[in-house]
Amino acid sequence: MRREQAVAGAEPRSTAPFHRYAWPRRCPGCSPPGHRWPITRLGYSDVHRGQALPQPPPASHQSTSDRPIGAALNPDAPSIAVVGGGITGLAAAHRLTELAPQSQVTLFEAGHRLGGVLETQRHDGYLLELSADNFITNVPWGVDLCRRLGLADELLPTRESQRRAYVVRNGRLLPVPIGFHLLAPGQLWPVVRSPLLSWPGKLRVLGELLVPRRKSEGDESLASFARRRLGRQAFERLVQPLVAGIYTADAEQLSMAAALPRFVEMERRYGSLIRAAWREKGRNADASASSGARYGLFVAPREGMTSLVRAIASRLPEGCVRTGVAVTKLAMNDGKWLLSVADGVEQFDAIVLALPAPAAAKLLEGFDQELAGELKKIPYAGSAIVALGYRQEQLAAGLKGFGFVVPALERRHILAASYSSVKFGGRAPDSRVLIRAFLGGAERPEQLDLDDDKLIALARAELGELIGAQGEPELTRVVRWPASMPQYHVGHCELVERIERATEHWPTLALAGNAYHGVGVPNCIRSGEQAAERILAAIGRSI
Repeated sequence: MRREQAVAGAEPRSTAPFHRYAWPRRCPGCSPPGHRWPITRLGYSDVHRGQALPQPPPASHQSTSDRPIGAALNPDAPSIAVVGGGITGLAAAHRLTELAPQSQVTLFEAGHRLGGVLETQRHDGYLLELSADNFITNVPWGVDLCRRLGLADELLPTRESQRRAYVVRNGRLLPVPIGFHLLAPGQLWPVVRSPLLSWPGKLRVLGELLVPRRKSEGDESLASFARRRLGRQAFERLVQPLVAGIYTADAEQLSMAAALPRFVEMERRYGSLIRAAWREKGRNADASASSGARYGLFVAPREGMTSLVRAIASRLPEGCVRTGVAVTKLAMNDGKWLLSVADGVEQFDAIVLALPAPAAAKLLEGFDQELAGELKKIPYAGSAIVALGYRQEQLAAGLKGFGFVVPALERRHILAASYSSVKFGGRAPDSRVLIRAFLGGAERPEQLDLDDDKLIALARAELGELIGAQGEPELTRVVRWPASMPQYHVGHCELVERIERATEHWPTLALAGNAYHGVGVPNCIRSGEQAAERILAAIGRSI
């Protein structure tokens, strides 16, 4: 990395998962993964021949860099900037140092801590996650990274005895039928017995076996897909709340190809979601014993998601991380990237933008308006979390399952509630429970403008009516995440393809994050690691 003082003061959720070392040329569900970037010029072609990954020794990380400019051990080593210190940017920086330890990697984070939305706090014995509190294991990227970091033994499974989800129906909590996972009824008898659906609604679900495959190959919304295959009632009372609870999305606009390609493939391959679920049931015991999300596939670090952030940061070289440093402008000159920060302009051979799409667009619009314009087309929604800690005796009826979701047709004030201390151990003191209520989302954005007291009052009133929570909670905490969740609207795959084609004009630039190929923690890790591999391949061709 070199700083140019002369310009100081110049003005951030498929059936066949992509191979870990492949750069997905198209959106999941739209096509198979394409070209793999060979990392050969930097001496790491062994990673593509199945050899062991290089493991750099642990290093302490500093929040700001004390490394003098030009003090690198190898002045000819490539310099790479990672902009954004969330889980995606951390994964990118970590992967760069794994595969090319001789490179000079600098991670810029505008805030004063790493992790982005991932943050764990402790309050009076409660362990509180401010956003995601777990990640799924049926895609490998999260678990693989934890293994490489030495965290695998710290991953907690969900409590097996409570692996069920509930849905609000006319003010009551009713269980999701056993074996019903988002869109796929794996067992028919629980559907028949469920009070969630009327007899016409149940018969319509059973009739899914007779619904013909969709002939068109174009994208389709979740609402259209679910109504076509399972009927209006199952969509409104089951599918919409279960899926919207994950994506905080409008089901009428959510893209099946981008968000839920697995179910599109189930229809294409088997002609029926029920038939496909039967095939899967024989291979996965958890699929037949639980309901809602497949809770047996989820894990969480024992000490919270921040422990994953800290573990990654501890592996980065000293001086690599620079928190409290915002990149305000991006330019290119003579094949080098120029990044404007508060005290000057810094030069790099390559750059990873691990930012939300609007922030990436803002940096890019000065020299590539087409790419910036496409990035601006990705919409975002926000949400709020109200965390409440109760004594067990304040919940007279107790808690069943891991939580509940609320259909839009119920017209209630919360989207869902998650029983954090039921899902995982160590989240609340003895004889206490920790509940997180979710508000806002794509369909209730105005709720984020309410003050904390109002949000707490709404959450308490809903929990009082639905689960019998009584009295003052001993813990209350409100967290807002405005414009934090990218919305995968119908046509998202095609939009991402256009973004990736535009990015090809800049071989030493990579975009990464949850705006493109998946919103979960493992997908963010994959996105960051693939961005790192693409950058190393591009640099390898140029040196």
